[in-house]
Amino acid sequence: MNIYKDYIKEIEERKTQGLHPKPIDGAELLSEIITQIKDSGNADRSDSLKFFIYNTLPGTTSAAGVKAKFLKEIILGESVVEEISQAYAFELLSHMKGGPSIEVLLDLALGNDAAIAKEAANVLKTQVFLYEADTTRLKEAFDSGNEIAKEILESYAKAEFFTKLPEVVEEIKVVTFIAGEGDISTDLLSPGNQAHSRSDRELHGKCMITPQAQEEIKALQAQHPDASVMLIAEKGTMGVGSSRMSGVNNVALWTGKQASPYVPFVNIAPIVGGTNGISPIFLTTVDVTGGIGVDLKNWVKKVDENGNPIRNENGDIVLEEAYSVATGTVLTINTKEKKLYNGDKELIDLTKSFTPQKMEFIKAGGSYAIVFGKKLQTFAAQLLGVEAPAVFAPSKEISHEGQGLTAVEKIFNRNAVGTTPGKVLHAGSDVRVEVNIVGSQDTTGLMTSQELESMAATVISPIVDGAYQSGCHTASVWDKKAQANIPKLMKFMNEFGLITARDPKGEYHAMTDVIHKVLNDITVDEWAIIIGGDSHTRMSKGVAFGADSGTVALALATGEASMPIPESVKVTFKGNMKEHMDFRDVVHATQAQMLKQFGGENVFQGRIIEVHIGTLPADQAFTFTDWTAEMKAKASINISEDNTLIESLEIAKGRIQIMIDKGMDNHNKVLQGLIDKADQRIAEIRSGEKPALTPDANAKYYAEVVVDLDIIVEPMIADPDVNNDDVSKRYTHDTIRDLSYYGGEKKVDLGFVGSCMVHKGDLKIVSQMLRNIEKQQGKVEFNAPLVVAAPTYNIIDELKAEGDWELLEKYSAFEFDDNAPKGEARVEYKNVMYLERPGCNLCMGNQEKAAKGDTVLATSTRLFQGRVVEDSERKKGESLLASTPVVVLSAIIGRIPNIDEYKAAVEGIDLTTFVPSIKELTSTSAH
Repeated sequence: MNIYKDYIKEIEERKTQGLHPKPIDGAELLSEIITQIKDSGNADRSDSLKFFIYNTLPGTTSAAGVKAKFLKEIILGESVVEEISQAYAFELLSHMKGGPSIEVLLDLALGNDAAIAKEAANVLKTQVFLYEADTTRLKEAFDSGNEIAKEILESYAKAEFFTKLPEVVEEIKVVTFIAGEGDISTDLLSPGNQAHSRSDRELHGKCMITPQAQEEIKALQAQHPDASVMLIAEKGTMGVGSSRMSGVNNVALWTGKQASPYVPFVNIAPIVGGTNGISPIFLTTVDVTGGIGVDLKNWVKKVDENGNPIRNENGDIVLEEAYSVATGTVLTINTKEKKLYNGDKELIDLTKSFTPQKMEFIKAGGSYAIVFGKKLQTFAAQLLGVEAPAVFAPSKEISHEGQGLTAVEKIFNRNAVGTTPGKVLHAGSDVRVEVNIVGSQDTTGLMTSQELESMAATVISPIVDGAYQSGCHTASVWDKKAQANIPKLMKFMNEFGLITARDPKGEYHAMTDVIHKVLNDITVDEWAIIIGGDSHTRMSKGVAFGADSGTVALALATGEASMPIPESVKVTFKGNMKEHMDFRDVVHATQAQMLKQFGGENVFQGRIIEVHIGTLPADQAFTFTDWTAEMKAKASINISEDNTLIESLEIAKGRIQIMIDKGMDNHNKVLQGLIDKADQRIAEIRSGEKPALTPDANAKYYAEVVVDLDIIVEPMIADPDVNNDDVSKRYTHDTIRDLSYYGGEKKVDLGFVGSCMVHKGDLKIVSQMLRNIEKQQGKVEFNAPLVVAAPTYNIIDELKAEGDWELLEKYSAFEFDDNAPKGEARVEYKNVMYLERPGCNLCMGNQEKAAKGDTVLATSTRLFQGRVVEDSERKKGESLLASTPVVVLSAIIGRIPNIDEYKAAVEGIDLTTFVPSIKELTSTSAH
């Protein structure tokens, strides 16, 4: 059976699932299809033509290379296909987005046939995805006096690839669809348990929200064919949680428009809204596709005659509806006036949705084209020796005379590209920045590799200091899906230039360490900017932004990112931690105290949390940093004392050296380069040449939060509050309760210690608690299962050396075996302890899950509906979040303990303690 027949068989199988043929990315299959096209008598010729024209992926896929070559043959008359004229062949090349298609167009444009060269040049003038090899060819041709090359460069210098695009339409008619009440998690739009299918866009699209919702969207489209469906988070924020391109892709698939008639299931321009706007990460992803995000503000605080907010009996602020966005409401977006209308009635101002930069993204069909276009215009203008005309919106540069800089403002000023020399930039400025560290994780990595192919990138940007491809999200179960996807991903990323968790050659042991922990170790400069394919890319050194798979691809390919400098909220601490408290309780208390201090307003949302952590090394400080994703912050920055930062860098050096010793460094010696940078940074701090990063004393903050450690007297638990009468208050991470609330009675069905929120100290706490209880009661019996997943292998190695792992093994009924990993997800748990493979485990929800309807107490970050635990018919699943000692004790006794039980269990244990800095961590402004 040949490969084409295999493809036809797959198509028939997909038909039974209601799916169209899978887009072609392989050279072998497309070569066979071309052979059949050339054979005029072939029975499959008609279908082969359709597959070739409409179902082949563009960019740098091997299929794209074969397609471009065949189109070149047709244009030169070497092959004749009645259905594909020379002009049509050029049109098809114009939709292939770079890589082989650009190479072919340059061959033709710089060739000897004047008529063909002219046509090829006209197509090239519309293209922006050119890389060094392409621009070098143009430069060489121009230098040798080629007139066509000059003509192309002159067009690029004028940015005609952008200026000749149609303008954004003035009025966009939308019909509303409420996706849910309260915050809409990206898990609803692209569930974690369907991560394996994300690269198959049509198949993955079927998991968005529910089949019923999909039918309702189709019905709205049928009723309003002239309108776009706007997906809405009523009384909430749209797109909270994970940073998923797949979520935006799914929304675009159902409500957007096709990017190209020749590329299936790649849609752009979705329109989304939320009462409280769009999550910052999600909004960036919407921009990638040229979509529109709307802050609806359709529910507002109800106030009394004095203007004070009215509260209900629970102390919550009462909201009243300013205007309705009920499903089926027809509204109009005016992009010129930047306003939202219902008929002639003006509802809200939309200036933030239509900044000059966002208007460019909409016009160009996405932000990538703008990023590449700006670089191409700059290149052409410099080569021609002309000044590039001001075609694009200028970088927004905001500078306040005499005002100091926050930490994030300092980092952005250091890394900014293309800004006015010598100008100091403050929050609100919109800038391009160089990216130092990039991370890709394994469930979005397949999409990142597709994005890299589609933008025709073949090698990592030389200005990136280090990049890592993880294997943590698929670590729990080495099932058929993982076996099919992960080796392919690792090979692609390894060849692209990333350090990869798995070695495609199989020479070093596969590593499933949690991506955030690895990125935290390989970040060796607190002035760094980090971009990672996960919302928890929030390092305790540098400033890190969780991003969609496309933004990660752009950072890998160009070494750059574009974004506004965010405002900051300063967090400092006073008082003393109680010895029975864990630092996780401080993290939860920060959120609770902030909400109380600001009357229920989340001042962290969309901003940088600048936490003056001072004395806590990077591993432990990461617990705070990690949680800032749940605080809805855009990112966070830790301000450390000099000696603490040096300690953190020494730890990082040791862990990078372990990666080198395993054989993970590549031919560019990226890991060794990071150790060298760490040594240099340590020397700078010790000499006083460049102390640890601090903000200026006269920096301006949106708000300042002071966390009082003295009033944290009980462990704190983040509760999904699944039965709250107000649906919008469920699953928000904002309901923080102390231990006494539960009265020592709430049953726990499963405990989970693991994922990125724990560090080595947490695993030592587990062993110390077991030792404590064994001493007090003679033995340890579990009344609920306890799942333990260390975040990294080096933690396990250190625990083995220090004797803790032996005790964990003693009480475990299951210990992972890398030589025989699980082939299927566990569906039933006994009341024992499970030592699972390092990685995300239950927190990810794509492989392992608790039993439906369980009450889970976890150290992880996710309490979203259906993530860690799904609902059952008998009760809703609950994922409550707490510190390691609370989780361990709850699993042992089968319920949340009372405060006396808790204190007895942790007696004498060295919990993760924290002592605030006694000095103010600021510097004197130099401007």
